Amino acid sequence: MMNSENSRILIHPSSEVKSKNIGENTVIWQYVVVLPAAVIGKNCNINAHCFIENDVVIGDNVTVKCGVYIWDGIRIGNNVFIGPNVTFVNDKYPRSKQYPKEYLKTIIEDNVSIGAGSIILGGIRIGRKSMIGAGSVITKDVPEGELWFGNPAKFVRNI
Repeated sequence: MMNSENSRILIHPSSEVKSKNIGENTVIWQYVVVLPAAVIGKNCNINAHCFIENDVVIGDNVTVKCGVYIWDGIRIGNNVFIGPNVTFVNDKYPRSKQYPKEYLKTIIEDNVSIGAGSIILGGIRIGRKSMIGAGSVITKDVPEGELWFGNPAKFVRNI
């Protein structure tokens, strides 16, 4: 790992980090790409093989495990855990070389945990302190403080 130009940010030399909007004490591991306009907060841990597009905001104290691609329109709050291979979607009707005027906004509020291999459809809001079980497919908003899992994911219990 090596320190970036601006204070205590550790970026692995195999990563391509173009953004200057990264908070202190953030660690970016191997083979990560971060585009120039992305914003990543303080004390984050971005694991290997991740991609972070331009119109992305990631809060403080966020863990993004391996194999997560965070597309335009995704907003991630503070103290969020995103498990390995979570998939975000930002376009309901994707076609090659046809781009929407605006990508769907997906909001992950503070203190949310998303289990490994989950799929989060575009335009979804996951409420504060909620938890998504591994392998779940989130097709609608998840209210604050609830555990959801399954395909499609359903309410299991309050947390």
